[in-house]
Amino acid sequence: MNDSPLIRHLGLADYEPTWRAMQKLTDERQDATRDEIWFVEHPPVFTLGLNASREHVLAPGDIPVVQIDRGGQVTYHGPGQLMIYPLLNLRRLKLGVRDLVVALENAVIALAADFSITASGSRKAPGVYVEGAKLASIGLRIRRGACYHGMALNVSLDLAPFDRINVCGYKDLRVTRLADLGVRLGVESTAQALLPHLQRQLGYEDPACEEPTRLAPYSAMSTDLQAVNSR
Repeated sequence: MNDSPLIRHLGLADYEPTWRAMQKLTDERQDATRDEIWFVEHPPVFTLGLNASREHVLAPGDIPVVQIDRGGQVTYHGPGQLMIYPLLNLRRLKLGVRDLVVALENAVIALAADFSITASGSRKAPGVYVEGAKLASIGLRIRRGACYHGMALNVSLDLAPFDRINVCGYKDLRVTRLADLGVRLGVESTAQALLPHLQRQLGYEDPACEEPTRLAPYSAMSTDLQAVNSR
């Protein structure tokens, strides 16, 4: 068993400061630095992986588009979607990238099973699916043996913005959300229900949640990182 990570519930936070804070923690962490898992929602934003093609952004309209340093293509984030950011020392956990992807998928599959929903992962396009519709997306970055970015789980968000993109680079890929599958949980409650499954899949001891913590303001940093595409 590994020591439990610090759990941070960040509420609704702008995308870019959250991303920069993840980079900063990863760049500054030492071998003994405690792992963290962040739960957060973002205001509406489309994000593209480092090598993603903008041809998959069909009609962004008034929603900002941000090119970032994770793997994968384009996706949408907005209120009502639970973002799960595992900031983990993969070497210490003895996890490879594929192990991490499967652990994230299996945590959501287990959560779905709690509500008698049959969900599955996919090796073609990592994430969690229910009857062919994508419930959760995964995009990761590995740096210095540690990971950041993570998984987006659709809870109750407006799905209309997904019509403005080719989701994860696939034409006509359908998306779904827990609310459409009969699960009546808010984002915070979903995070609490998911956490034990996530901890178990990642090989941690029983979860010990911390008080809600907000991100401090960040200062711009110069980074020279290489993307790892989890796909």
